[in-house]
Amino acid sequence: MRHRKSGSNCMQRESAGAIAAVDLFAGCGGMSLGFEKAGFDVKAAFDKWLPAIKVYRKNFKHPMFEQDLSDSVESAKLVSKYSPTVIFGGPPCQDFSTAGFQDETRGRAILSVSFAKIIATVKPQWFVMENVATIRNTKSFQRACAVYREAGYGLTCKVLNASLCGVPQVRKRMFVIGGLGEHDDFLTNELEKHLADKPMTIRDYLGNSLGIDYYFRVPTNYSRRGVFSIDEPSMTIRAVDRPIPPGYRGNPKDSAPVSEVRVLTPKERSYIQTFPKDFAFEGGKSDVNTMIGNAVPVNLAKYVATALMYHIEQVRKEGESE
Repeated sequence: MRHRKSGSNCMQRESAGAIAAVDLFAGCGGMSLGFEKAGFDVKAAFDKWLPAIKVYRKNFKHPMFEQDLSDSVESAKLVSKYSPTVIFGGPPCQDFSTAGFQDETRGRAILSVSFAKIIATVKPQWFVMENVATIRNTKSFQRACAVYREAGYGLTCKVLNASLCGVPQVRKRMFVIGGLGEHDDFLTNELEKHLADKPMTIRDYLGNSLGIDYYFRVPTNYSRRGVFSIDEPSMTIRAVDRPIPPGYRGNPKDSAPVSEVRVLTPKERSYIQTFPKDFAFEGGKSDVNTMIGNAVPVNLAKYVATALMYHIEQVRKEGESE
C-alpha cells in the first residue's frame, strides 16, 4: 500500500508533464540532458567545478550556479527557491571508485551524505542519486540511506549496467531512487522490465560513423588487453585519455595488432557516453576528458528518468481517481 501525503499539494499544482527538477553535482550535464529527454523540466543546476560549469552553461538555457554543495545548509536554501518535485545528481565518487583510491577518508565520499542532507531539508517528492556500484560497501552510503529513511523516503537501490540501458558501454552504476512515503523497492520492477536482452555494442549505436573497426584504450596494466572491437560494448569511459604507450607490445587477447589501431578522440568518447554530436565541449583536453569520463551517460540517465516519469504519472492517475 502506498502513502504519499507529503508533497501531494505540490504535485497537484504542477501541470501535466511539467515536473520541476534540479540537478546537483551536475558536471557538464549528462544527467540533466537525460532527464530533459525523459520529459522533466530542469529548472536549475549546481556544481563547483568551473570548467564543467562553463560547458553546462553553453549547452543549457536554465541557470547553472557555482556552489559548494558540501555546505548542505546554504545549498538547501538555494535549491528550495525552485520548489523541485524531483532532485537528481551524482556526487563525486572518485575516492571509492574501482579506478580511484577506495578510501572514504579522502573527503569526496562524504558528498553523498551532503546530497542526502540537502534532500532531507528540501523534501522533494522524489530524488535520484547516481554513484559507482562500490558505494554500497561504504559507511558513507549507509549514512546517506539513514538520512533518507529518517526523512520519510522509501528507497529503491539498483545497480544498472549502462550497456543494457541504451549505452554502448559496460558501466555499472548504483542508482538510489527515493520517494516520500513510498515502500522500499517501489521502482525496481519498472527499472528491470525494460533492460535490453544483450549489451549494446559501439557499432549498434554509432554504426560505421567512427570509420574504424578497432581502437586502443590504455589498460590499467599490461597483462590486460588494450585493443578492442567496436562490435562489443566499450569498457567504462574513464576521466583519462592517453596515447598508445611505446612500451605496449600487444596482448594475446587484443582484437587486432596494436600497429593498426588508434585511440578514440575526446569527442568520440563523448559519443560513447551518448552525448549528442551537437553537444559543445570547450576547455583544455585534460578538463574535457575529465568531464566526459565523470559524466552520467545521457541515455542511462534517460533510462532511469523514464522509469521514474512513468511512476509519477501512475501516481497522478491514482490521485485523480480518488
